[in-house]
Formats: sequence, structure tokens, C-alpha cells
Amino acid sequence: MADIDFVKHDQGGVNARILAKETKADFRRVEAASLKIKASFSSAEGKRLFIRYFNTFQLGIHFISVISRTRLNHDDVNKVETLIRSQMDKVAEELNKAIDGAEALFHANGITSTATYDTVPLDLEVGVLSSSSRRYLEVLGKLDQLMPLLQTLEIHEVITQQAVDVERAALKRKVRDVANGARNLATRLRREMNALDVRRPAGDGGSSADAESQNADERQPTGEAAASIPSEADAGQDMAVAEDILPSSSPVTDAAPAGAA
Repeated sequence: MADIDFVKHDQGGVNARILAKETKADFRRVEAASLKIKASFSSAEGKRLFIRYFNTFQLGIHFISVISRTRLNHDDVNKVETLIRSQMDKVAEELNKAIDGAEALFHANGITSTATYDTVPLDLEVGVLSSSSRRYLEVLGKLDQLMPLLQTLEIHEVITQQAVDVERAALKRKVRDVANGARNLATRLRREMNALDVRRPAGDGGSSADAESQNADERQPTGEAAASIPSEADAGQDMAVAEDILPSSSPVTDAAPAGAA
């Protein structure tokens, strides 16, 4: 007897609804080359975090690593990059431990198969601008890998639904905080660049690189770009220590003489 399918399955409508709710990020001012990497997300959490936060992270880290270096002290920029890398590595390590722990519970309880999704995976080619962006994409992939493992353990009553909810919420917050932290630090560096313009001696027009970064990248995103960036309320306290990393006035590599107003 032929199998009878009495359930309507998703044909891509879920992905369409997720994408429709998110405004496209504006990369028209980003002139860097990108490596095209194929990515696939199956879980609801992985899909939504990727769509909402990956480009936020990319734009923030691009400003920090590329634009801010044209005018700010490179040592200060290096400290910011190190802070972001450190936080991202910590989140990746926590996800790895969670995956290993779930797989150990599978083995201990004789579980041989993992729950799968009946919705269509979100398959796409991602333009990755930097090694930091590549690492963040990997972090998102780890989160997507963990989600069905947790659900399988809940289905078999190895762990409770409440425990799954707590674990899921905590890890989602930490992955999200990496992107929000990069955005907030980029904003801090942008303010430092603005402060340099105020302190610049009269008649000093600055270098062509200064002018380019000011005109093309210093403006806050508006319209479509602004809509793709999460609100400040989501940022939390993840990068509060940034205030201790950057000095109150970060000097330019070829800074104005000391004492300049």
C-alpha cells in the first residue's frame, strides 16, 4: 500500500515570511571583496538569528577593522577587535560544550536518531567580508546544529521542556550579543572620529582617506539600513567594558599636535 501523506508540509513559505519581515542591509558603501560561502540553516532559531544579526555584525566589524583604521590609533582598534574575537570564541566554546553534552546524553540513553524539521531549510550563498565574519557565521551554524539535539532530548524526556527553554534562550542571547556588541563598538569608534574633527586645528582639511571615511561611512544608517539594525534596547551590557578599553579621546595615527583644541 502506498504511503498516504495526510499532513500539509511547508514548501518554502516559512522562509519567505522570515525574509519578508527583515529589511535588506545596505552594503552599497562597502567596497571590500567577499568570499562566497554556502550556508544552510534548518532551525527556526538559526534562521532568524542569521537574518537579523549576521549583516549587523558584518557592517560593524567592517567599520571597526577598515574604516576606523584610516583615522584612529591602530593599537586602539586592535584592542576592540581582540575584545570581539574573545567574546565570539567564548560563545563558540559554550556551543561546542553544549553539543558535546547533548551527544553524550544521546549515547547514554541509547538515542540513535535526531529530530528533523519539516520546514524547508534556508539555503543561501553568503558573502563573507572578513575572518571575523566567517567565525560569526560558524557560531550561527553551531547554534543551528544544537537546536534539534535539544528538542530530541526533550521528546525522549531526557531533559525537561523548561531546561530546553532556558538553555535555548541563554545561547540565543549570547550569539545575539556578539553582533550587538560589534555594532556598539563601531558606534563608539565613529564618535571618536567625530571628536577628532572637532579637535582638528582650523585650516587642517585632513587627508583624502579621512574625507572618504567621513563622507562615505561616518553617517549613521537611515531608511532600509537602519531598519536592519536591532534597537539599542537589545544590546544589553555585553560590551560595557569597551568604555575601559578605549581612551576618552583616541588619537589619530598622524594625530594633531598635543594641546590642539
